[in-house]
This record gives sequence, C-alpha cells and structure tokens, in this order.
Amino acid sequence: MAKQSVNILIVEDDLALNQQMAEMIQDAGYGVDSCHDGESGLLLAKKGLHQLMLLDVMLPGRDGVSTLRMLRKTSQMPVIMATAKGAEEERITGLQIGADDYISKPFNTTELLLRIEALLRRSQPVAPPVTHHISLDDLTIDMRAREVNVNDTILELTAIQFNILWELVVHRGETLSKAYLSQQVLNRALGAYDRGLDMHISRVRRKLDSAGWPGERLQTVHGEGYCLK
Repeated sequence: MAKQSVNILIVEDDLALNQQMAEMIQDAGYGVDSCHDGESGLLLAKKGLHQLMLLDVMLPGRDGVSTLRMLRKTSQMPVIMATAKGAEEERITGLQIGADDYISKPFNTTELLLRIEALLRRSQPVAPPVTHHISLDDLTIDMRAREVNVNDTILELTAIQFNILWELVVHRGETLSKAYLSQQVLNRALGAYDRGLDMHISRVRRKLDSAGWPGERLQTVHGEGYCLK
C-alpha cells in the first residue's frame, strides 16, 4: 500500500507531543488525523478512514486501555500503544486486549516509523471482520436487516432507537457517554440541556419491556452515560 493512501490516527493528550508526532508522520508521507482523548478517538475510528492508530495509554476521561477494549468490539484496525518507560503491566494488558504493538516513551522517531511500516505490512493481507448479527439472551439484532427480535417477536423501532440499541449491544458491559452516543447516533454534539437522547433511551426500554426483555438492563450511569448489562 502506498504511503499516500495510508491515514494514521494519533490519540495523544500531550499537545506538543501530538503535534510533533503528526509532523513526523506527515513528513514520512502518511496522512494524519489527531485528537486528544479516547472518546474522540473512537468516533474518528468509527468512520473507517484510518489504517492504523497510535494510542496513548494515559488519556483524560476514557483511558487508552478502555478505548482499545471498545475499539476491538467493532474494528481490527492495527493499534500501536504508547506507554511510559518500564510500564510492563500496561503493555501486557494492552497486548491481551488487542494491541498489535507498543512503544515506550520517550521513543526514538526512527523506531516508531519502522514499527508503523512493519505493522502496516503485516496487517494488509487480513481483512477485518465485520459484525452484522448479535444475539444476547433472547434478543437478536441484525444490522443488515435493521431488525430486532425478542422471543420471535419483531420490535418496531425507529432508526434512531435501533442505532442506540445496536451501539449498546455491541459495547455491552461498557459505559457509553452521552456525548459519544449523541455524536454517533444523533450526528450532533451534545448540548448542555439536550434531553433528546434520554427520551430515545426511555422509549427503547419500554419497547424491550413490552416484548418481555428486561429494559432495566439498559442502565443509566449517572454523570457518565448508559450501559447495557
């Protein structure tokens, strides 16, 4: 793959280091996008425009480990994690949940570029799997058919309600922030007094309950967002 067709996503909260990495990677001929927190990294990764992610472990809000865990539920994009020198436990955890490589800070720029090139070479022959159908107890959700089935009963959901439930089922057990869901599902930034997402969540709960599937499993995590248990 030609470098000009490769886009790399940098998720690093140190503004100076983020800019330094972006300039170095651009000078090497790659395309670059950058952000400074895990939530933004996930939203950018969802667009499917990048071939590799450089992910810092120590991020504000959602840290790098949590970001990687969520990413791996829907994407096999190659990821190089950046860890503090000597942080062996962080490296082991990252590799266990799906990191492809890691580099210790402070890192040698030549080594980072070589690791990027090597990982891109290894990753090209493998097409990432895509999830279209998920079953959870008596609930099944099919992205291709845009259909939700509970105990052989099809739920009548709006497009927004379906997308909310899909995100929560795909990331079950993880707390999704209101900001993330608003951007991903409603395609807008979350306003300070925006109650639209709460209204949609409440209606999804009621429809699940009416079909005999416990809507209370779609839980509100106060001050954070929503989680499907």
